[in-house]
Amino acid sequence: MIDEQTARRQLVEAADRLFYARGVQAVGMDAVRAEAGVSLKRIYALFPAKDDLVTAVLRHRSAQWDDGITAALATAEDPVGRLLAIFDYLRDWFQEPDFRGCAFVNLYGELGPSSPNAADAVRRQKRGFAELVAGLVRDAGLPDELAPQLVVLAEGAQTTAAILGDPEVARHARTAAAVLIEAAGR
Repeated sequence: MIDEQTARRQLVEAADRLFYARGVQAVGMDAVRAEAGVSLKRIYALFPAKDDLVTAVLRHRSAQWDDGITAALATAEDPVGRLLAIFDYLRDWFQEPDFRGCAFVNLYGELGPSSPNAADAVRRQKRGFAELVAGLVRDAGLPDELAPQLVVLAEGAQTTAAILGDPEVARHARTAAAVLIEAAGR
């Protein structure tokens, strides 16, 4: 029998794959059980409601996003480069074969406010990203109003790339971000 931490990780990772590929409402707990190799009894002991599992998946996704952005920022040599590195991260992500857009936007679009815990997790992630970008803008000595503009570019690129199936959207967004950054620096 696997320990609780391993079972929890397997369930979250399995649910994440299934929810991202098919949507939350289309995936039953039997599918999660089969994908994770964990019994239904164990699933419900760890996650008494599907909403609990959805919230855990969003925490997992948030950690993945934060790790990816942090790694991308570490590749840049200066504050402006860190802002543009966000779009380089998006370019790499958009090229992944299973890319289906932002899991947070997808989930919010599917569930909306019907799952207050999930909606709160989505809002926390989006606010966290906006705060990160605002800090990077400040570090670059650029005007505060640039931050929400760059956030809208990054968020819009995710949705557009998913709908069009075109990873080049990240390059276009990066070019637009460079123009905005240059204009803001004048």
